[in-house]
Amino acid sequence: MVIWMKVKIFDENHEKDLENSINDFIEENNSSIIDIKYQVALSVFSEEQIFCFTAMIIYE
Repeated sequence: MVIWMKVKIFDENHEKDLENSINDFIEENNSSIIDIKYQVALSVFSEEQIFCFTAMIIYE
């Protein structure tokens, strides 16, 4: 049996946007989710904090 794995990458500036993007993807695709990897990055420019919320869904 051959299992074809695929990945989908999400990148948002706010955690709620990431949540909505992932939920929309899951609703639209009847795929079997294998794993979800999540990461937050923070950078500081002058006095501004910039967040980057990313996730990778591994599915078949």
